[in-house]
Amino acid sequence: MRLVSTPDNPAPPYPTLFALRTADGVLLRAVSWASPHASRGTVALFTGRAEFIEKYYETVRDLLKRGLSVAVLDWRGQGGSERQLRNPRKGHIDDFSLYERDFVAFFAEVMELSSPRPWFGLGHSMGAAILLAIARAGRCPLERLVLCSPMIALGGPRWPRAERIAVEALDAVGLGGVFAPGGGSKIGAIRPFAGNRLTSDQARYERTGRIVAANPELGLGHPTIGWLNAAFRLMGEFEDPDFARRTLTPTLVIAAGADRVTDTRATERFASRLRAGRLVVVEGAEHELLMERDVFRDQFFAAFDAFIPGVEGAQARAAS
Repeated sequence: MRLVSTPDNPAPPYPTLFALRTADGVLLRAVSWASPHASRGTVALFTGRAEFIEKYYETVRDLLKRGLSVAVLDWRGQGGSERQLRNPRKGHIDDFSLYERDFVAFFAEVMELSSPRPWFGLGHSMGAAILLAIARAGRCPLERLVLCSPMIALGGPRWPRAERIAVEALDAVGLGGVFAPGGGSKIGAIRPFAGNRLTSDQARYERTGRIVAANPELGLGHPTIGWLNAAFRLMGEFEDPDFARRTLTPTLVIAAGADRVTDTRATERFASRLRAGRLVVVEGAEHELLMERDVFRDQFFAAFDAFIPGVEGAQARAAS
């Protein structure tokens, strides 16, 4: 296993790379960076569907500057981790509970052994949804969670109830490993900027595309029927008002006001029920807040800095 650098996206210096083995035998890639300053804790960063460690190098640098150590995991089936099907372009999972096995291995072999406390979680989209499921089950060792555009519900009218039932039926008859309707192997990250639903920042969008173009093994195509059905099951759990009310880990939800991938209104409803949560909506931003233009990204980090203990002071000292 290795980390990939490109001319406009070099890896932050002094990474520690890990090859992890889960309880069910899946090989995962993870990496950590120690803060060059007196560490104020560690941010465990959990990516969204089809993402990979290298996409977050800029964010890692931003966190290191804040006096935070950082650890990042590639979920099973994507990035530099072992795929679930023979076609490496298929984004597949049978059930989202399997991602908890990745989380457990990551904490046992990375966080517990080399990451200074306190521990904070930063999850984007699918990664945020997985963190919520783990926190709701009472098995979350993280002191605070920051959820970026969490996958509470999908945006747009694309999947009405009848189609969800059809996806469930197709999965039940053994077609879970087939691409979801309309999907294929073409890597999403190398599609043209025009018409994308992820970010309004062309430079950051195309930077991700260059990473994958140079290292296509990192890329994924569309999700499978099985992944989609598993995602619908988890999102169905979020619809229960008691799910949020019984999630007790202090949580900051940062939603994108112009999100076309996940449903911002559903996120707002969910966040309003959190007993230990607060919500910030970055108006005008697309789904990938950490890959957005600085005018939106800076708002994300202003909220992050106010929520993570000690970060505001570290920022002030770094600027002086």
